[in-house]
This record gives sequence, structure tokens and C-alpha cells, in this order.
Amino acid sequence: MTSSKEKSVKTTCPYCGVGCGVLATRRRDGGVDIKGDPEHPANFGRLCSKGSALADTISLEGRLLFPEVNGIRADWDSALDLVAEKFSEAVRLHGPDSVGFYVSGQILTEDYYVANKLMKGFIGSANIDTNSRLCMASTVAGHRKAFGSDTVPGTYEDLELADLIVLVGSNLAWCHPVLYQRIEAAKSERPDMKVVLIDPRKTSSANLADLHLAINPDGDTALFCGLLCYLSMHGFIDTGFVQDHTRGFETALSSASALSFQEVADQTGIPKHHIQQFYKLFAKTDKVVTVFSQGVNQSICGTDKVSAILNCHLATGRIGKPGMGPFSVTGQPNAMGGREVGGLANMLAGHLDIENDAHRAMVQKFWQAPTIPKKPGLKAVDMFQAAADGKIKALWIMSTNPVDSLPEANTVKRALETCPFVVVSDILEETDTIEFADVKLPASAWGEKNGTVTNSERRISRQRKFLETPGAARPDWWQFAEVAKRMGYSEAFDFSSEVEIFREHAQLSSLENNGSRDFDIGKMARVSKDAFQNLEPFQWPLPIGHETNDQRFFADGKFYTDDQKARFVAVKPISHSITSLDLPFTLNTGRVRDHWHTMTRTARAARLSSHMAEPFCEMHSEDAVNLGLKQAELVNIENQYGTITVRILITTKVKKGSLFVPMHWTDQFASSARVDVLVPARLDPSSGQPASKNVAVKISPVNVGAYGFMVSRVKPNLKHTQPQYWATAKCNGGWRTEFAFATMADAMRFGESAAIAANGTFTLDYNDPLSSGHRIAAFSEKHLKLALYLSKEPVLLSREWLVSQLDNAYSNTSERQKVLAGRADAAMPDKGRLVCSCHQVGANEINAAIHSGSITISQIGKCLKAGTNCGSCRAEITGMINEHLQETKIAAE
Repeated sequence: MTSSKEKSVKTTCPYCGVGCGVLATRRRDGGVDIKGDPEHPANFGRLCSKGSALADTISLEGRLLFPEVNGIRADWDSALDLVAEKFSEAVRLHGPDSVGFYVSGQILTEDYYVANKLMKGFIGSANIDTNSRLCMASTVAGHRKAFGSDTVPGTYEDLELADLIVLVGSNLAWCHPVLYQRIEAAKSERPDMKVVLIDPRKTSSANLADLHLAINPDGDTALFCGLLCYLSMHGFIDTGFVQDHTRGFETALSSASALSFQEVADQTGIPKHHIQQFYKLFAKTDKVVTVFSQGVNQSICGTDKVSAILNCHLATGRIGKPGMGPFSVTGQPNAMGGREVGGLANMLAGHLDIENDAHRAMVQKFWQAPTIPKKPGLKAVDMFQAAADGKIKALWIMSTNPVDSLPEANTVKRALETCPFVVVSDILEETDTIEFADVKLPASAWGEKNGTVTNSERRISRQRKFLETPGAARPDWWQFAEVAKRMGYSEAFDFSSEVEIFREHAQLSSLENNGSRDFDIGKMARVSKDAFQNLEPFQWPLPIGHETNDQRFFADGKFYTDDQKARFVAVKPISHSITSLDLPFTLNTGRVRDHWHTMTRTARAARLSSHMAEPFCEMHSEDAVNLGLKQAELVNIENQYGTITVRILITTKVKKGSLFVPMHWTDQFASSARVDVLVPARLDPSSGQPASKNVAVKISPVNVGAYGFMVSRVKPNLKHTQPQYWATAKCNGGWRTEFAFATMADAMRFGESAAIAANGTFTLDYNDPLSSGHRIAAFSEKHLKLALYLSKEPVLLSREWLVSQLDNAYSNTSERQKVLAGRADAAMPDKGRLVCSCHQVGANEINAAIHSGSITISQIGKCLKAGTNCGSCRAEITGMINEHLQETKIAAE
């Protein structure tokens, strides 16, 4: 309970682009309580599982607290002097394009602004790019082609006002859960509201969908080209809007018409009657919002997909009005803020164009900069290839983990080994990227820094400091500014606080604007320090003299092209099948519900690993039968770029011939699960965004001699034991670990050494002659210190029960013997895999409640509390209910 002396600080969640408001309250005992901000218009108090667990992620465990040079602790002056010296030397000897910055949608707008100003205005290169290149670069390219600007037209309110929502390549239920819950609530109030999911996988979002179109990889362009033709053939074109406010319709329609309906069906893999059903629904529903995300963007034809979607909305005039429009949802908290300040290599600050002479002159004069580059810099993938080729001599990486997240990740690793000078700013002392740093710079973390972020609906919100900054950590903007001063640019970087940077950013946005550019927050150019501290969330544009906050763009039919007319873009849908006899499977990568990016934050929270604790591969059941694979066995997935080893998860939720592997696991948490080692550097030619959703691979079983599972109080050191496979995750009271060895003898040796290392007072072991397995449990006087289970087959145990035993007290041998059984007794039923991480409710408990008559979300909530806190598990519970009802219906027939 919050006392009268405990003050809540309003801040913003650091995860996805929804931009949820958060109330952070420091307790008198030093802890932090996290709640959703009921007054924030993005979430109205809702938080997902990740946001709800933010307090579990802010400990100082594993933090980088002091600068290091070549692995030795240093002070800030010597570290920054070296960074400035090396970057200046590279520029002097090899030119400004010999250096690069790779930044992140995790940093704040003020950090982004200073980095962009230093690189483009004073170093004189455009070699600054961001991991947002992997997220929404194709959308940026599509927006600019159609609208003349990178403008997101709509708002979150449109999701609730729409009569049809089309989710394209977006698992909203897991990746943007709060938006999913807003749609779910709207659909509950208006049951006639329809949802269509277009996705190769039957994700949790399908539980809200009236129609699921299991599309082939990269079939989206064909589907929406076919839709444009259907709209034209059946008289659903808004001819007045097209004539008055657009150009290029006939050319775009002609290009789309080159594809027959049969070819649309062939390229999409969707049954014709389902295509017709979708087309008819779209055509006859006035209020349509098309939500698209990484399944659209992460493709070699991502920009064409975006253009095909925009074409359909322009053709029907469904844009800029309540409850209708195309809507890109971003994956990171400040991907939009980075776009605003020119964080991408092909943009200038303020949504200005780097290749526009007038724009360059304007920015150069405003910054009083010595130069502005005339051409775009190296985009993310190209930047690291340039480092591998020896062209980049100095590289600064900030708040991102490219060794895990970029395509051809092993090439990225080699690039960092090759690059003469690498700087990494981060909050952690160990990541797969920071180990290659010549200089490590400790950054301030979420809760320790001030500034702004912009969410997917263009809403700018404050992140506010509510924690003391530990050690010598410093904000990212300060690090860039201090290096700039040491490079001789003191006057231009004499910032003393975030508000000064924000004011300059706002002033530039309004410079010579007068409505000619979409991004304008000039009204904030003179914001006071107090006003900035108390700044309420607001949407841009907010120009000088603007009294109202217009929420939607293009309501007047005017766009940001030379003639203020939108452009239809002619696209040519082509088949993108890349499989072969040698590489017969299509790999799709993506996210899971409770983890985030490369787990540098979420892996700290035990409850966020309880839902999915190890890397896995979803495979269709028929493919598994054909390959002789069994549930939970280990498999190798490989192609010419690398190999990963993961657990097989057999399902019917993926298409035959397709595989799905999550993107999160790194060498910090698994032996070989960096899925981006398999992703080739195949890029969209317009956006430079890599194709992470359509990768050709083969799959084969791992010849395992012994599978193992272990719970332990201390994190095991597995990197030096050489098991065939391991994956470890934090749990309440310790760690849970899956592993496998080539032989049972190797596994036995590992088990014995682990038991010795546990230093238990009592050790029990048991050999199972039936399974040729072995079990060991080590105890202190009262508590379990380690329990380890070996078997020739995947270990069948009650894992959640075993994890819970780390907190139990054991007073006698008979109670300790129960641990060797590996499951609860009849008095304590097995929860099964955890579904609700907030209330620790398992699948077995939920299924039991369903079979007892609880067949709605609210009934499950009343019975078990599952789904009553953050709500992230509601879609999964709905799926379980639907499966039960379907089975009941089939049985009755």
C-alpha cells in the first residue's frame, strides 16, 4: 500500500511502440511499485505482462557501472578523450565516411538528436543508422512515396471506432497487447465489429479474428493488388477523392490487374472463397483500419507491401477520417522519435530530406554546422558490412545488440572483430556485442534518465527519472555531447539538460515550416524547465499558435507532395518462394509474449521467463511425422549462413513447410539459438530493411544421448561444460536449465560435478532402470540447492512445481525424496506450463476450470484470477476455451 509520503512519478514504458503511461512509486523500503497510468491516453491504465514486471528488471545485477578501456576500469575523461581521439583520427586519415554510429529505438529523442547532429552536422557523414531499420524502415519508405512524408495518419481511437480491423503481419495480442485489449473491449461492446488476421501463423491474435487468412510468406502484395482490382471491378472506388486528391491511380490499377485472380490465390496460398470473403468485407465496410507491422516490413518487398495497402485506402478515400486508415504499429518505444530527428541514415532532422539542397542548407544554417552530407549514409546492414570490409575504422554502438539482431549475425561478429575501434554504450557489462568493445561506456537505464519518446500514434510522452543513477553511469546524450566537445565542437553541444535539447529539436521542426512539413512541434520551442518536467502527453503536429490538437492527418485531402496530392504506387507482385531441395523449409522469426528483443531487460524478471523459458521451433505436425521428429526433441536448423539448435514444438498453428523461431535468445542464455545467424542480408531495395520472415533452411534431429533438466540456486556456468545444448532462465529463487549431452556418461559426469558445486549438506540420487535415467537432489540444512534429472528421452517432469521447490523448506528425508520424483503429489496438482505470468496460473489449472464449466474469460478470472491483471494472457486463455468448445461440438456431432 502506498503511504502518503510515497510519490508516484509519471513515466512511459520502455518496451513497444504503444507508449503506455506508467506510474512508478518508490517505496520507503527502496523497492518500486509499477502500475499503468489511468490518465495516459495510450493505455488508460492498462499494462501488458512486460510492463507490469518492470520493477523486476531494474536491479543493479550485471550492470556496467564504470567506463572501461580494453577491459580495464577507467574514468570518464580518459575514456571520452580516447573516443574523441580515435574518431577524429579516422576522419582525418580516411574521411568522414570512415566512422559510423549505430543507435537504437530504445534511446530517447534527445539522445537521438545529439547523435544525429554530431554525425551529420559536424563529422559530416550520414553514417548514423538505428535498429529501427529492422523494424519499420519499409513503412517509412512507403509513406514517403505515397504521402510525400513519413506520416502515420491515424490514432489509437480509430481502432475502437472501426467496423473492420485488418491485422496484416501483426501478432497484436503478443507484440502490442494493450492495443489488442483496446480492440477486444471495443468488439465486446460492438459484436458486429469484424477482425481479419492475415498471417502465415495462427497466432494468439487469431482468437479475436472472425477470419484468418494463412498467407504464404510475402504474399501480401498480391493479396492487396487483387483487392485493388476487386474494388475497381465492383464499383467501390471513391472516384471523387481519387480525382481531386491523388495521382497515378490508373497506372497502379493497370499494374495490379496484370495478376489474375488465380495467380492471387497461387501466390497467397489462400483458398479463393476466403479471398473473396475478405475482399467483400473490405469493400462493403466503410470504417476500415488496416494495422500492419513486422510481417509486412521485414521483407525484400516490404515497401511494395506497404504501397499496396496504402493504394487500397487511397482508392476508397478511407484515410484521415475517424475509424479508418492504414496504421503502422512500431516495435520499439521510440522508433518514431528516431524518425523525427533523422536517426535513419537517409533522413535529416525534422522530417527533412538529406538529398534536398534547400533542406540541407536550412539545417546547416540552423546548427551553424561546418557541413551537411549530400547523400544518405550507410544503412544498418551495409554499415557492418563496411566494417567487415575494413572501410569503417571507428564504430559507436549504443543501446542495441547487433551481434544477435542483425542478419548474418556471424558476419556482424566478424565485423566487430575486424573494426579497429569499437565503442559500446550500454547498461550491462555482458552482452554478445559489448565483448567486442575497445571502450565500454556505462549508460543510464530506464528510470534513471529524463527525456521524451514518441509512440505509434505520434504521441510524445515523457520518460522521467525516479531512480538514483548508479556508479558513473551517464545519459546517452551527455556521452555524445562530451565527445563532440572534445572533437572541437563545444559551442554547438553546450547542453546542460534534456530540456535544452528538446527546445532546439522543437525549434528546428518549425523552421521555415508554415505547414509545408508534417512534423512541427514549434509550440514547444520555448518550453520552460518546469513545464517540460510536467509535460503532458501530446500528439504532433503542434505548431506555434496552434490551440487545438488535430489528431488525424489528411482529413482535408491534402498531402505533403509538391501538388498536395497523394501518389498511388504501381507495384508488381511476384512470387518470393526461396526454398529448394537442399533448403526445403521457410523460416519465420518473431517475438514471444513475455520477452523483448535480445532479453537484456526481460531475462532479469523470473516471471517473464515462466511463460516460455527456452528457445523453440514451431513445426507443423505432418512435417514432424515425415521427418520422424517427436515433441520436445532437439533439432538443428541450418543453411549456408549458420546453424542453431532449439527444441521442437509440434503444432498445427504454422503452415506445412514453415517453421517459426523466436528472435530473443542469445549466447548469454542458450548454447546456439541466435536465429539471425540464419537470416541472409537480403534487403528491400527501397528501405534497406532485411527479410527476417522468409528464410530458406533445412532441419534435422540432434543425436542426443541424454536430455537433462535442472533447477539450482546459483546460475550454472554452462559455457565451459560443452553440452550439446543448453538454455537457462531465471526463476523464483534461482535458475532453471535445460541441457543435453551426446552420451549418458557425459551427462552423469556433469550431474555429479554440479551436485558437488552445489555444496549441499544432504545429497540424494536415484537411478531409474526403466528410462536409464538418473536423478540428483542436493540440499542445505532446510532448502533445496539443486535438483537434476537425466533421461534418454526428453525429460517429462512438472517443471513449474520443481521451480517452486527452491522456496520450500525441507525438514526430513521423506520430504526430500519427493523432489526426486519430479512432480507434485495428489495433494498438490501439477499446474502445467504457465499461461498467466502475473498470477502464476498454469495450463492444467485453466483447462480444469474450463472442463468444470468456466467457459468465458470473466469466469476464468473469477475462478483463478488469470487474465485479471495485465491481460496479456487473455488471448491465450480464449484460445484454450475455443479449443474446448470446438472439441465439445465435434464430440456432440
